[in-house]
Amino acid sequence: MQLRYSYRLCPTRGQGQALARAFGCARVVYNDALRVRETAREAGLPFPKAAELSAALTEAKRTPERVWLGEVSAVVLQQSLRDLEAAYRAFFDGLAGRRPKVGAPRYKSRKDARQSIRFTANARWCITDGGKLALPKVGEVRVRWSRRLPCTPSSVTVIKDAAGRYFCSFVVQTTEVPDPPATTAEVGIDLGLTHFAVTSDGRKVTSPRFLRRAEKKLKKAQQALSRKQEGSANRGKARARVARAHAQVADARREFHHQLSTMLVRENQAVYVETLSVKGLARTRLAKSVHDAGWSAFTGMLEYKAARYGRTFARVDRAFPSSQLCSHCGYRDGPKALHIRQWSCGQCGAEHDRDVNAARNILHEGRRITT
Repeated sequence: MQLRYSYRLCPTRGQGQALARAFGCARVVYNDALRVRETAREAGLPFPKAAELSAALTEAKRTPERVWLGEVSAVVLQQSLRDLEAAYRAFFDGLAGRRPKVGAPRYKSRKDARQSIRFTANARWCITDGGKLALPKVGEVRVRWSRRLPCTPSSVTVIKDAAGRYFCSFVVQTTEVPDPPATTAEVGIDLGLTHFAVTSDGRKVTSPRFLRRAEKKLKKAQQALSRKQEGSANRGKARARVARAHAQVADARREFHHQLSTMLVRENQAVYVETLSVKGLARTRLAKSVHDAGWSAFTGMLEYKAARYGRTFARVDRAFPSSQLCSHCGYRDGPKALHIRQWSCGQCGAEHDRDVNAARNILHEGRRITT
């Protein structure tokens, strides 16, 4: 299966400037190619082929206006053209109904929060014996290796995020999968806001509420940013402080999701969750809490980790009345207000914790749809 491995990069000042040149050149090439295609569309002409755009790029590097494109690796510029090709393909496939709809490609800005470039094997990049990442026309960049790569990757993507941090990302094809512990246990999971996850065996995981806990710090940083003059150096520094504060929240949330999802997948042979309408809930007064929880990212982790470890994973449709059914006798007791956390079954008299009962019903329904 394909896995992505990301590591933090620590470029020197000179290497940071070289990467900035590469980001800028890749952006200009992308925008030039997009402009050519938009001009052809407005004129009613056929779209220029990728080979034509590549030839035009080679000619552009010989002109005084674009001669500085030769200061960066040619592979980076060619990959930028391929990114545009992929963006158009996704757009047209969406119009044809072959995939979810996405917008048409848009021009990139140097003020975009995220900048990235990609080096393929043709660029002759490598990982040195000293553990550094050698990039053409950039140099040997120090890498913080947090884990071992399972095999030699064929390409590397260098990313700069809104907080000014650099990362290298590798996508590798591997069959090396750690053997998970043998188990026959199965679990149903009910996701919520007060408790992030409640399992069918009665465990309750309190929601960390990372954004809520950082709101005071974020508010102070945002207020300081709003007082800075537009275009000033101090405003740029204040913007970076806001971005770093948000990055800390996102990193903490992602780490929590990874630890919890790994634990659940390792401990259980089958994992079942309820499909949630996140977009619908995000339009209510609970929007901030819903986004803070990050349910979609968590269930996505559960899904790919279950596939990696050979576990069973299934989503129960959100139309399933998990909160209305008695998990003991199956009697449907009707809808209940959200403030009702404990209730008794009108048929068998069983006492239920609302969330644990819902998780058990999700477990039963998950077993049914997978057998």
